[in-house]
Amino acid sequence: MSLAQDLLNELRQEASVTRRFLEQVPFDKLDYRPDEKSEFLGRLAVHVAEILGWWKSCLTQDELDFIDFAAKEFATKEQLLSYFDDLLAEAEDVLQNAEDEDFNAEWSMRYGETVYFTLPKKQVVRTFCLNHWIHHRSQLGTYFRNLGIKVPATYGPSADDDEVILINRL
Repeated sequence: MSLAQDLLNELRQEASVTRRFLEQVPFDKLDYRPDEKSEFLGRLAVHVAEILGWWKSCLTQDELDFIDFAAKEFATKEQLLSYFDDLLAEAEDVLQNAEDEDFNAEWSMRYGETVYFTLPKKQVVRTFCLNHWIHHRSQLGTYFRNLGIKVPATYGPSADDDEVILINRL
């Protein structure tokens, strides 16, 4: 199996889980944050969705420059989920058209003249497009727990799933 196909399979599996998390975002609590150093729930949810856009940037460009970045805001959950779905389709498309050698090229993340890093694309997709994404999805889970919202299953049942609750009562 090619690296691109392997990553596509992993992306689809993680996207399925991530979408369930975004479906749980309470739009009446977007201004919630657990403390003053943490991101607001609304901004975190958008960030979890927008990270999908990094796949296209990574695989079709040599860098991502945040100098003109403007955070998106959504009035409804449906808009957020539509944005997520659109970016997922773009990511799937670029992966379906990628060749393994494409992942050896270097890619940079920058803010104007400040270069944060330059790494091989295969490292960028693992570290930033996947691991970074999963990290922020997990943050959503801690926010949900603090707010009394059920945390979706990730790699197995969560403590909120009926079978786990039943087992814990035995």
